[in-house]
Order: sequence, then C-alpha cells, then structure tokens
Amino acid sequence: MTDTTTANVDDDPVTNRSEIVFAYDAEDTNPNGNPLSANDKPRIDETTGSAVVTDVRLKRYLRDQLDDDGFNVYIQNPTKSDADSVLDRDDLFTAVTGLAEDDLGDITGNEAADRFLANAVDVRYFGATCSFSSGFQSSLGDSFPGQFIGPVQFSHARSLNTVVQKSEAKQLSTVVSSGGDAEQGTFATDNRLQYAFVPFHGIVNEVGADDTALSGSDVERLDTLLWRAVKNQTLTRSKMGHQPRLYLRVEYETDAFHIGTLDDGLELVQDAPDAELRNITDVVLGIDELLADIETHSDHIADVRVIADRHLTVEADGDTGGPEHLVNHLEAAVGADSVTEVDPYA
Repeated sequence: MTDTTTANVDDDPVTNRSEIVFAYDAEDTNPNGNPLSANDKPRIDETTGSAVVTDVRLKRYLRDQLDDDGFNVYIQNPTKSDADSVLDRDDLFTAVTGLAEDDLGDITGNEAADRFLANAVDVRYFGATCSFSSGFQSSLGDSFPGQFIGPVQFSHARSLNTVVQKSEAKQLSTVVSSGGDAEQGTFATDNRLQYAFVPFHGIVNEVGADDTALSGSDVERLDTLLWRAVKNQTLTRSKMGHQPRLYLRVEYETDAFHIGTLDDGLELVQDAPDAELRNITDVVLGIDELLADIETHSDHIADVRVIADRHLTVEADGDTGGPEHLVNHLEAAVGADSVTEVDPYA
C-alpha cells in the first residue's frame, strides 16, 4: 500500500456532468483476453467481428496508474503485490483508512465511510461493494453503506474496425532446467490481433459524485489519467502495442444534460479495408457526426477538453489533418474559449 494521499471530502463539489470519448489502438497485441476461453483468446463480437474491451479492463489500467501515482487504491491488483503482502478486505480497509477494528467503536459508520472515501480514490471514481468479516462489519455499524455506486462509468468498447486475428503461428515454448542436464518444456498459444482502433464512452455523473465525495479535482485528474494509464500500464509482453490516440471530455452546464452518444460520431473513413490496417498511419478517423452533435448542443456545453496524438489523422468537412485540424473544428463548433488543449504529462 502506498502512502495515503487524502482528498478533502469538502473539496470543490462536482456540479457539471461530463461525457468522455477516449480512443486508443492496439497493434499486434491482445486488447482484452477472455480467461474462460482457451489460451486467453481476444474478446471478439461474433456478429460484427469487432474487438471487445470491457470497462473492467480499462478500470484496471486506471486503478494501477492511480496506485503508481501514490494514491491509495481499495480494489488492488494482486499481480502487482507480493504473495505474502496480499491483504484481505478487512486489512485493506485498515490500510486505506488507518482505522483498525478496535478504532471503529469510537466513530459512527457514516464517519468511517467518510474516512474511507477520503482515502480510497478508486472508490470515489468507480464505487465498490464492501464485504468484511462478520466481526469487522459489526464494528462498522449499520450506517456504513454496503455498496458505493461509482459516478464515473464506461461502457464496453467495440473496435471501429473488423479485426483480423494474426494468421502466422504463435506457438510459444519455454525450456527450463530441472536439475543437472535435464530440461523441461511447456507450450502455449499466443493470441493477438493485427490491429484494433478502440473508442470508449464514459460519463461523469454529478449526482452520483455527491454520494462518493468525488471532487472537481478528481474529475480534472481524468484528463491526464486515462492517457497515462494506457501508456504506462501496457508495458508488458502481452500488452505492448497499445497507444492512446484521442481524449475528449465534454463538460456540460449545470442542467443535468448530456448528449449520450458522442462516441457514435466516430468512424473510420480511410480507403484501406479493415484487413489491411496495420497501425495508426493507415487510419483516418471521421469526426463529422461528432462535431455535428457538439455544435447542435453547444448551448449546453461549458468546456471541451482535448488531447490528440500527433500521429492521428482526422477527416472533417471533407478535409483531413492532424490534431490542429481537430482543434480548429472543435473551436468552430463551440467557440475558441470553450476548447482546452490538455498536456497529458503536465
């Protein structure tokens, strides 16, 4: 467990709803394996042939990045901990909050919940179901919620292209010494996709934010967190090949409004068929429908925060260009004062 980075639950409250479009691509890798399948095969929609990436996969990247950034995370990644340091739920609660079972009799369940949310940053974002031992639960009291509903949610993502599974053999063998001159070997199948362009859609719900003490600074952290998480948490053999390409967070005025389908406004418009896509230089991302949605509802929009990879090519109004082309069209849709370019490493 890292050092506690405590949020002030009375910090600036979230009053504006946000809608997020976040796209990354996966080249010669497995974006989201299915552990129930043979050899962890990539998840693929049987009807459309699109790669499927679950929200759970994305949230794991985000939690791991928060952990690396020095924040306390309640839903930890057991693969990042030593076997002897994996904690049960009671000990995790204590590690996050500093409250041992003997301390709980001195505070109410609501006070314990406030302490929990002030420290467990991933619960503020994504919520959690809390299950403890019977004695620990009794010490927390009936006023401690058994479940926190996360105000930040993402839908399952489906790649914009029909994916191609790697055709060449990917049989792996590992040979290790078992003592003396004896050797033992194992074999496995390495399943990868040729290329997938994957857009996620997310919502920051200002109503739910009040329930988990999500703050305005927490929401602003998302503007760099998603980008850095995909960059930093895919530096393993099975995940190498992921790159963030586009991030948009549209922050709405305080009238409980959001468009709800911004990601539907993205399409691949390059001439090359899906089977020939190998990397981002083959891709042209059409954004006309996304721009039309933003312009139509510009009166509801307070700010558009944007990051675009320098290799991304977009098509808008019949012309193609890079990140500057995208930003120019966003400014035309909502006004230059309502578009903020974000440096993901600032």
